[in-house]
Amino acid sequence: MGDLGVGFRYLLKGQRWVARHGRQYGFGLLPGLITLVLYAAALVALAVWGADFVDWATPFADDWADPWPGLFRGLLTVLLFALGLLLSVITFTAVTLLIGQPFYDSLSEEVDRDVSPDGTAPESDLPLWRELWISARDSLRIVVRALLWAVLLFGLGFVPLAGQTVVPVIGLMVTGFFLTEELTAVALQRRGVELRARLTLLRGRKTLVWGFGTPLALAFLVPFVAVFLMPGAVAGATLMARDLLGEETRDANGAKAPVAPSQQPPPIIRRDGH
Repeated sequence: MGDLGVGFRYLLKGQRWVARHGRQYGFGLLPGLITLVLYAAALVALAVWGADFVDWATPFADDWADPWPGLFRGLLTVLLFALGLLLSVITFTAVTLLIGQPFYDSLSEEVDRDVSPDGTAPESDLPLWRELWISARDSLRIVVRALLWAVLLFGLGFVPLAGQTVVPVIGLMVTGFFLTEELTAVALQRRGVELRARLTLLRGRKTLVWGFGTPLALAFLVPFVAVFLMPGAVAGATLMARDLLGEETRDANGAKAPVAPSQQPPPIIRRDGH
């Protein structure tokens, strides 16, 4: 259970770090604001033209007796908007990270330099277009996994009692896990750690991941909150990535905080084969 608290502290440390570095924080807000505007426009369009789309897609209901066509199409319109809202929550982080790859890479590097004992940060040897391609490919894989979980949990939501109590909690934990993977990927991808190895790292410290990702997933249900927390979340995920890889980290007072032997990570194979 100790790792739950450690994960939550990384979330707070990340927010404190960007609070002390206002320029990096302001820079890190831009991708979230861009994504929020795009998603808001898409949801408004869905609200305005969703009913017309449902009417066009259900011509077979034209011959039904009143009031069934209206009720049926009204229900489909509500479900269509709810699905759009669910997809926006699930994909918001992935799209923001993709749009903000250069911004968040820069922020993550600054965090690494600030807390590294030797003041350096790992740098990727890949060109930007290659980094963007890898990020988009991995994000798509994670989104597909998250959608499969979402479908499963949606079905379980109809189970009496458990569907209204246990399933929402599991849903938050699952969302928190995938959210943490997306955020730590900024630092781990720069170190050449592939998706499969990243998932292995996170599964080995699930309570740490849940301590970081679950409260963040709860906060990210409100899009405006997600925008303002995103820079600090990237900073905190960078600190947690150093923990996962067993890297020494210098605290605010300049003292080293080595990883405990019991928490040393398994060997990780990177893109360079090391």
